[in-house]
Amino acid sequence: MDKETLTASTADNYRFVVDNIREAALKAGRDPGEIRLVAVTKFVDTERIAAAIGAGCTEVGENRAQELTEKYEFFKNNSQTVHFIGQLQLNKVKYLIGRADLIQSADRPEAFAEINRLAEKHGIRQETLVEVNIGDEPQKAGIAPGDLPELLKRISDMPCIHVKGLMCIPPAAGERGAGYYFARMKELFENIKGMDIPKADMELLSMGMSGDYPSAIAEGANMVRVGSAIFGRRPGH
Repeated sequence: MDKETLTASTADNYRFVVDNIREAALKAGRDPGEIRLVAVTKFVDTERIAAAIGAGCTEVGENRAQELTEKYEFFKNNSQTVHFIGQLQLNKVKYLIGRADLIQSADRPEAFAEINRLAEKHGIRQETLVEVNIGDEPQKAGIAPGDLPELLKRISDMPCIHVKGLMCIPPAAGERGAGYYFARMKELFENIKGMDIPKADMELLSMGMSGDYPSAIAEGANMVRVGSAIFGRRPGH
């Protein structure tokens, strides 16, 4: 497929995903305007990202700190809200502070301590989500659901972090199977909201990707992270 065809199909794909989000929201009795779409741009060149931006994209997500850094000027020149959604390594946090508007994948005290330290150094308050290992999978990142309240209480003592909500990647169970885990996440989200933990504002529930975002919306997600459904399959996917 030539580059011109790829960029055209990217724009069409983006609009198709937006239409699907609208349909899923209306089917669930929700306002489509409350669902935020993060286009996952891992391994995607700026030409195709520009096509998605032309189709209405306003938020992008990167999995690798180096790639986010390389594309950062392009993102900001195109007024994109930048998310970091990949596995968070402590030695890479320094590349994210001041660049990522929202770090979605922090999941342990050491990571939050490093974010707080560097955010304080830069004189900013970093917005984050907490990644939850909702399927209790040992090979995956994320805090165990039962440990989440204690972690949030520890973070509340960190002055340069603002937790905006929760994120998850459920077990590979197909769209129907994922719905069970999305429902558990929504329940956890509401339970945490009811605890009124300082500086833990449960505003964002980020869950759902290319293969299951309609199910995530049906269960209460207000942010979905979609890559291959917009840009096609990437290397290693």
